[in-house]
Amino acid sequence: MFKSSYLWFRSFLGRFSVITIAIGAFIFGIMFWGGFNWAMEATNTETFCISCHEMEENVYREYKNTIHYSNRTGVRATCPDCHVPKEWHHKIVRKIRASNELLHKALGSIDTPEKFEAKRLELATHVWDAMKKTDSRECRNCHDFKSMDYMAQGRRARDRHIVAFEEGQTCIDCHKGVAHSLPDMRSVDPSAAVGER
Repeated sequence: MFKSSYLWFRSFLGRFSVITIAIGAFIFGIMFWGGFNWAMEATNTETFCISCHEMEENVYREYKNTIHYSNRTGVRATCPDCHVPKEWHHKIVRKIRASNELLHKALGSIDTPEKFEAKRLELATHVWDAMKKTDSRECRNCHDFKSMDYMAQGRRARDRHIVAFEEGQTCIDCHKGVAHSLPDMRSVDPSAAVGER
């Protein structure tokens, strides 16, 4: 059986020249890469992110009331700007991790506002931990200590940014809840007020 399969494959290849096979493989490679890249970009849009009601009804509605959505300059940070890295290898890792989110979508883990609220702290903690590990990489696409004009900032912001820069802090150390409502932190810190920034 193996010998007959091998002979059939060899006769099949014999009908085509090496150049024809190479051209076919090249065309297939381009089509595969184009399709893969198209899928990556299609899933990197705000429209895709809010296509499931869990995101549209919860975090998207909160985000629409923040300065990242609407501000005097008209510059908007969309979901992928903050949650998907720009660099290719980091983006692939993030997309692989997002497959867990698809599983929970199928399981209905956060398909009601009540379920979402019950898991809000856990979900937020995952995002905060990831941002801490990457030195708030996605924030730094737009915000960078070295590019800040401290003198144009208010005194409180200026003082905090200077201290944060000197102490090696990252954006998420101080800016939790900047685009979404904070979870009830009393379970991890009894003195915390609900949603306090």
